[in-house]
Amino acid sequence: MAGLWERNIVEPGKLPLFLALTSFVVTFLITRSITRMIRAGKGPFRNLTPGGVHIHHVVPGVILTVIGGFGAIGGYGHGFGSGLSAVLFGIGVGLVLDEFALVLHLADVYWTQQGRQSVEAVVLTAALVGLLLLGFVPFGVNGLTDEEAQDRLTVVANMGLNFCVAVIALVKGKLRLAVIGVFIPYFALVGAVRLARPTSPWAKRFYRSRPRARARSRIRAYRHDKRWDRLSRRFQDLVAGAPSR
Repeated sequence: MAGLWERNIVEPGKLPLFLALTSFVVTFLITRSITRMIRAGKGPFRNLTPGGVHIHHVVPGVILTVIGGFGAIGGYGHGFGSGLSAVLFGIGVGLVLDEFALVLHLADVYWTQQGRQSVEAVVLTAALVGLLLLGFVPFGVNGLTDEEAQDRLTVVANMGLNFCVAVIALVKGKLRLAVIGVFIPYFALVGAVRLARPTSPWAKRFYRSRPRARARSRIRAYRHDKRWDRLSRRFQDLVAGAPSR
């Protein structure tokens, strides 16, 4: 474990990414703690409403993301400026994704069921960045040998195949498997070979005249959601607070 840490995370090239991920996760947790206190009417924190306009924290988040992003692009080396830009970028992304559902719906759905999409976006983003830190490369290129990596045709064919598998998983309604499968192709392959979710474009196109496949798809989706949705909701409520009923 120590060797993996030294090899993939604390090496100079990965330090800004590590700082950005850490500041992103910490910012999200702190922000959720503050908003839960405001919701409960506890502590010194209050909503910012200058002139009667509620300033959502996605606004400073966008500003910090812009500053950190351009600072990282214009920076040189791996010194203090690069680290500072990474931290600012991570803080900004944490504030923005904490209100991802608000931006998506263009409505204040922070404490509604739709607001859970913000937590899902944060968890998925943290997982993908974590995979990058651990050395995973998109579309399975990291799985090639040195000889295969030197062959451009092999690299392109491998990336193309993994991309197609991820797209199939996405069209089948397996968003999480498709996204993670970009870095670990096995996950996308599982999503691609299993039955599509009943509301997915794949099911609407290919299960239209296959009643048995439609029925199996509905049953499998129901069982999957019944098994995992409760655990997912408990985790989201623990981290981000339960939505209003």
